Amino acid sequence: MKNHIQELRKLYKLSQDELAKKASVTRQTINAIENDKYDPSLSLAFELASVLQVQVQELFEYTKKDNHNV
Repeated sequence: MKNHIQELRKLYKLSQDELAKKASVTRQTINAIENDKYDPSLSLAFELASVLQVQVQELFEYTKKDNHNV
């Protein structure tokens, strides 16, 4: 899932650690989300959107994976 966390974080001049503290997660979690290695829970997605003052759909872009079995 593509996200815009890094761009918004930098816009607000927040470090990964500062954003992590505001969202009550670790810096490693923010790093993993920014680098598309981890998709956050729904509650964390809403928390990040709230901290960064955007709607969840502005923060994350969902792209459906090709699945021929569906």
